[in-house]
Amino acid sequence: MINLTPWLNAPAWYIAFSGGLDSTVLLHLLADYARHHPAPPLRAIHIHHGLQSAADAWPAHCQTVCERLRIDLQVVHVQVRPCASLEQAARDVRYAAFSQVLGPGDILFTGQHRDDQAETLLLRLLRGAGLRGLAAMPAQRALGQGSLVRPLLGCSRQQLQDYAQAQRLSWIEDPSNADTQFARNYLRGEVFPQLQLRWPQAGQNLARAAEHLGEALGLLDELARGDLAQAQEGAPVAWPGLDSLDLATLTALLPARQRNALQYWLSRRTRLPDTRHWAGWADLCNAAADARPVWRHADGQLLRSQGRIWWLSGDWLQQPRGEQAWVNPALPLLLPGNGSVCVTGAAAAGGLRIAYRQGGEVLDVPGRGRRDLKRLLNEQQVPHFLRPRLPLLFHGERLLAVANLPGLVQADCQLHWQLPTNAQGLS
Repeated sequence: MINLTPWLNAPAWYIAFSGGLDSTVLLHLLADYARHHPAPPLRAIHIHHGLQSAADAWPAHCQTVCERLRIDLQVVHVQVRPCASLEQAARDVRYAAFSQVLGPGDILFTGQHRDDQAETLLLRLLRGAGLRGLAAMPAQRALGQGSLVRPLLGCSRQQLQDYAQAQRLSWIEDPSNADTQFARNYLRGEVFPQLQLRWPQAGQNLARAAEHLGEALGLLDELARGDLAQAQEGAPVAWPGLDSLDLATLTALLPARQRNALQYWLSRRTRLPDTRHWAGWADLCNAAADARPVWRHADGQLLRSQGRIWWLSGDWLQQPRGEQAWVNPALPLLLPGNGSVCVTGAAAAGGLRIAYRQGGEVLDVPGRGRRDLKRLLNEQQVPHFLRPRLPLLFHGERLLAVANLPGLVQADCQLHWQLPTNAQGLS
């Protein structure tokens, strides 16, 4: 029923095991394969969302199934924040939990099948999704340090049910699946049966259409990568790891091509904006030269500064704490919410501290005398959002060095800043 050969060299196999029909069939197929062929270690993961009282009994059922098959089971409890789309919120925390479990090169198998593919296409069509939303669920994609694999996409729900009955498998029937207030359940229970009465191959044909759309998206992604390669040129070396694009390069493209490049770029960082939300891109581009526009997204925000747009997420959305004494400058100093710093060269042995701009700071620049720090940062074209969190090295009240700007030092030392990560915003 499935081909597992491409993933035999993975360090470990995991299966997302809800206990439902799809994952139960997949678990038995994987276990049967592992019994008769050399295969990586197989483990199961059950995510307990705590959204309904019936779910409290599911881990015990999953444990019984896994013990019978001699497979280790890990139960992960997660919390789902109430929001407009409970389904989306549950999915987000579920995949975040999977990401934490996977090690480098590990594989997570999930049980989505052909009917899921068809339902997803129809659901997104009804929501007015673009090509990126309509494209097929990929058979494999990156997840955390490993990969997510969907080996059942070529199988229908009926085929899985026939297999389960022939093998006399038992599985959980989630009572929420009968609640047609959820859009997907309504499609599955009310709409698809009617479609299949009129068009028996509706599920198969819709899934094939999703694959065609996926191929078209692949071509647009290739175009986006080329456009982004140009826009990423010229990134300041002083701020490694901080994602930015040249605004003039992007705005020189046709509007549809701009959106295509940005959708590709943003899709790896946040949930994509809907059609109405794209007005934020126009506002970002068209704001006055001295303005500081912000385009906010679900998982971060885009800012414009120094002719580039910058993606900020995670620690970057919080202000760093105040000054810190640096007792032992021979060791790096962790800055809560703001990365870390280390110093090289001849720095004073004691009395060092890291602080942030308050206004009015001056620096004795070799060969130039005392200079206002604000003016020096303007000369260095430091983005405005960086200035409040740019580490400054002081000895007492004397400013010695500005992080990552070799020309802005007063003493024979350099302050090196490891910037806070944007990884929280990568998806």
